[in-house]
Amino acid sequence: MRIISGTHKGRQIITDHHFTLRPTTDFAKEGLFNILSSRYEMSSLDVLDLFSGVGSISYEFASRGCRDIHAVEMDQRHAAFIRTAAGKLGFRQIRVIRDDVFHFLSICKLQYSIVFADPPYELPHIEEIPELVFEKNLLKPEGILILEHSKRNDFSGHEYLFDHRHYGNVHFSFFKRKP
Repeated sequence: MRIISGTHKGRQIITDHHFTLRPTTDFAKEGLFNILSSRYEMSSLDVLDLFSGVGSISYEFASRGCRDIHAVEMDQRHAAFIRTAAGKLGFRQIRVIRDDVFHFLSICKLQYSIVFADPPYELPHIEEIPELVFEKNLLKPEGILILEHSKRNDFSGHEYLFDHRHYGNVHFSFFKRKP
């Protein structure tokens, strides 16, 4: 895994080969961050990274200067890896929260510019994630939710969906409240 842009562009992050991961591909990350960079001033963003895995997306946001990143990961080894790697990279803006995402969403009182969710593709109830984010009012007024998923999921009928992109087998659905 590597960081594709920003202050740490090209930095390799070596993970334990025993981790069971499906990290977002470089191709998909590049497409996603091209979209985000054209719409947002990265240094003004507060990001919530759900199902963080080993932190790939959190590192990308941090490398681009996002000011505050909360990475929610339930797996103890993955959460410890994110803490260690963020420390080695000097990413003090990354805070790791070891919790079940659905529990965290039920108790979170903060609002974010971007909520990024990359659940396991086979996760039951993946369609509940947008509902919880909007029900709990976790987005700032201009904030967006980005949900990474497989082609099996179709959010085209969701009232807050405003864009959908796919890069190979990786699909991103973008949600925001209508003004």
